[in-house]
Amino acid sequence: MTTTQATSDADLTPVQRLGEAIADRVERWMPGPFLFAIILTYVAGAAAFASEGAGPVEIAEAWYGGFWSLLEFAMQMVVILATGTVVAYHPRVRAGILGLVRLPRSGPQAVVLVGLGAMLAAWVSWGLGLILGAILAREMGRAAARRAVPVHYPLLAVAGYMGVGLNWGWGMSSSPGLLQATEGNVLLGLGFVDRVIPATEWVFHPYPLTLTALSLAYASVALWALCPPASHCRGLHHYVRELAETPGTSGAEPAAVAGSATPTLADRIDNSRLLGGVLALIGVALSVRVFLTEGLGALDLNVLNFAFLMIGLLLFLSPARYERDFYRAIQGCAGIIMLYPFYAGIIGIMTGTGLVETITDTLLSLASADTFPVIAWITAAALNLFIPSGGGEWAVVGGPMLLAGAELGIPHGQTIAAYSAGDAHTNLLNPFWALPLLAITGLRARDMFGYAITMMLLLTPFLFLVLFFLPY
Repeated sequence: MTTTQATSDADLTPVQRLGEAIADRVERWMPGPFLFAIILTYVAGAAAFASEGAGPVEIAEAWYGGFWSLLEFAMQMVVILATGTVVAYHPRVRAGILGLVRLPRSGPQAVVLVGLGAMLAAWVSWGLGLILGAILAREMGRAAARRAVPVHYPLLAVAGYMGVGLNWGWGMSSSPGLLQATEGNVLLGLGFVDRVIPATEWVFHPYPLTLTALSLAYASVALWALCPPASHCRGLHHYVRELAETPGTSGAEPAAVAGSATPTLADRIDNSRLLGGVLALIGVALSVRVFLTEGLGALDLNVLNFAFLMIGLLLFLSPARYERDFYRAIQGCAGIIMLYPFYAGIIGIMTGTGLVETITDTLLSLASADTFPVIAWITAAALNLFIPSGGGEWAVVGGPMLLAGAELGIPHGQTIAAYSAGDAHTNLLNPFWALPLLAITGLRARDMFGYAITMMLLLTPFLFLVLFFLPY
């Protein structure tokens, strides 16, 4: 039964009414994430046929040619997500989460707290933000049910998704930024830029830091305004009966050997806190040394992944326990592993037929020095529907973006930040990156994406204004 069928809309504000209306339609019509990718493949093929005059054979060959083009980057993304999952599910971290979910006294307070937690964590690592936001949403839903606090569970899930849907690209794990900060990156090799662009220009700079602060404030207000009244709230148990525990939630040590009360020498070595701890300390020390010797600009994709691998080992100490929870964390990456080749195939269609150049050139031709950040945002938002990978998109269109921006006098850091805004924005429409969150919260994409799309619409005027008026 829909909310509009169950209760009257008389007590809803215009924002709440908009959210209810969109959620009702999305719940009835939205396809699953895999079918969404298949539909987008056909749409990209049809657009290439209509715009570029590409024939069916050419389109199919371009699709096949791109299918495995993102394997290295996909692996890097899986590592980010898996390490973020293991850290977020560590018992000490989870204990902190359980303490947080006891703080709110109302549904709006609960939703805003989850949103802020997800966005702050996503600034550090989008993988950590996604998983921590999902766990926060799940545990907040459980706590609200126990305490009889009315809160709308799908909106809690959207709040947990806000780090990926808004501000991750201005943080330390920005894929375009990390790619440009890496020596020998593809755009440097192709001559689009003549230098590495350090993190001091795209994350540790007043422009992205201001964007982040403003986004935290605006998104909190928008989430608060979108919260339905108690009579319209549907809690966790409306959607799921019970949620299974996932990596690291028990806090128990792994069993030595099934049926054996006395651990063997091999068991003791596997669980040696000394062996694991020493290596972890060396790894963390090396990560810190990189920044002490090279500055904040040393941050790149490999440095970030190495640091999170070592932080995870330092938290768990026991190699066997860390391995066990890492294996379980990979389960949450299954959808990404499966769908990444299909989206890489869409990249193949768009690049192999010239469609992406047509889209990019058309949009950039409209840009001036004043409007370029807005155009970069719109370009990224459009392409992200077909290629929901910040680094994957950037590898294709980042060169033309940086060149066009440089010709108009736009600093590289501003171009990266503006583009990253669009790449995050339509994550609120495409359910690809929500796959781990859906698994943790027990929701279907259609349950939460009505409110995600509403948030995307509410963010549009905010992003337009800050990108147009905020100086670098």
